Amino acid sequence: MDAVTLGRAGPGVSRAGLGRMDMSGVYGPADRAESIATIRAALDARITLLDTGNFYGMGHSELLLAEALRGVRRDNVFIQVKFGAQRDPGGGFIGYHASPAAGKTALAYALQRLGTDYIDL
Repeated sequence: MDAVTLGRAGPGVSRAGLGRMDMSGVYGPADRAESIATIRAALDARITLLDTGNFYGMGHSELLLAEALRGVRRDNVFIQVKFGAQRDPGGGFIGYHASPAAGKTALAYALQRLGTDYIDL
């Protein structure tokens, strides 16, 4: 997998990334084992850029990623997390909230769910 530099002097990441919104039921039912196998196959293909969002399955995406990354060196992957979208209990989007306080809360929960002490972006 080709690598690129983010920005002028940022970290190197794989040219292709793995978006994970579909692994948390956003577009319909998702299979846990197949999702984990997909993440592992991406890592085997040297895809290092992994995208998630705290509103993907109400945190499910982050928990699934943590499970798939067990045993993988943290510095071998680049995790980017989006936040701000607000969802109702049924999963429908109801708005957006990205204040500094909401960002700090989203970060705290993402770190916990991902089982890491940092998020790359």
